[in-house]
Amino acid sequence: MRHGKAGRRLGRKTSHRVAMFRNMVTSLLDHGKITTTDAKAKEIRVVAERMITLGKRGDLHSMRLAASVIREKSVVSKLFSTIAPCYKERLGGYTRIIKLGIRQGDAAPLSLIELVESEIKPSKSSLTPAKSKQVTSVTTAEAVVADV
Repeated sequence: MRHGKAGRRLGRKTSHRVAMFRNMVTSLLDHGKITTTDAKAKEIRVVAERMITLGKRGDLHSMRLAASVIREKSVVSKLFSTIAPCYKERLGGYTRIIKLGIRQGDAAPLSLIELVESEIKPSKSSLTPAKSKQVTSVTTAEAVVADV
C-alpha cells in the first residue's frame, strides 16, 4: 500500500523522474508553455510554482535553490528578473493546465501547461468584427423602424 507517499511515479526510476521534471520546468520557464501528458503536467506544476515562489523572494539563497533545479543559468536569471516580478501581488496559481485531447499514437491524454499572464489582453482582431456586427445590426433595426 502507498500510504503517505505523495506524487506520481510515472513508470520511471527516481533519478530519471527528477531529471525529467528539471528539464521540463526549465523549458516551461524558458518558453512560457509546453505540451505534455496530463499526469506530467500536474506534477510539473508543483515544481514550477515553487520556483516562481523562490523567484519572488529574490535573495541569494533562493537563487541558489532555484539554480539547483533549473538547468540553465539564463533561465534562472530570467526567472528572477522578469517572471517573478510579474507575480509579486499574486499568492499562488502561477500556472494553468488546459486539456488538449488524446495523442494520436498511444491515446495518452495531452495537456498544455502555461504560465498565467498577469493581464489578459484581448486581441485586436476579435474587437474589430464585433464592433462592425453591432453597427450593422443597429442600422438594420433602424431601417425596420423607418419602414414601419
